[in-house]
Amino acid sequence: MFRSGSFSGKSMDVGTIFAGNRKWVEEKLRLDPSYFEKLSKGQNPEVLYIGCSDSRVSAEELMGVQPGEVFVHRNIANMVPNTDLSAMSVIDYAVSQLKVKHVVVCGHYYCGGVKSAMHPADLGLLNPWLRNIRDVYRLHQSELDAIDDEEARYKRLVELNVQEQCVNVIKTPDVQKAWKERKLEVHGWVFDVRTGMLIDLGIDFEKILQQIMKIYRII
Repeated sequence: MFRSGSFSGKSMDVGTIFAGNRKWVEEKLRLDPSYFEKLSKGQNPEVLYIGCSDSRVSAEELMGVQPGEVFVHRNIANMVPNTDLSAMSVIDYAVSQLKVKHVVVCGHYYCGGVKSAMHPADLGLLNPWLRNIRDVYRLHQSELDAIDDEEARYKRLVELNVQEQCVNVIKTPDVQKAWKERKLEVHGWVFDVRTGMLIDLGIDFEKILQQIMKIYRII
């Protein structure tokens, strides 16, 4: 049972969180007395960030940005399946309503979701979600199977998963429409947990989509 004021099995309690919140508020107001008043007037982010729910990967902190600067969506293994209403709704709102200029899919090395998809196991409700990552492996099986070192193969699958999720972003009508109407850029990044560094994968989407975009083009 959960007890009031604590998390079961955790050393951190709710009181610590609220104390941290008060400290954060005090610091923000010390630097700018009207900070929260301005924050309440709306948001105008230029970036949609799609990342992993992993507790070690905090989107705003790793990018060094402030509240209001990035629109964030996170799920297990930074997936963008077209059947996920949550991801599709986030993309629609960010691209069509907020008019973001950049869409970032950011994976991270040592991702538990990607690692789970690399090994046969029945994980119950997670099975259909991880199947999307297994499909990425199937698409790139020749390259991945040629990598003898398991950790290197694991890291490469993280990168290829980012690539395929970026392609899924580009398949959406919202992004295709935005490309026609204004400048919109899609980026594939990886966060290295061991170094804290962001890595731009420099994915050549034009080359990747050259043979398949006629299939997925909607607009």
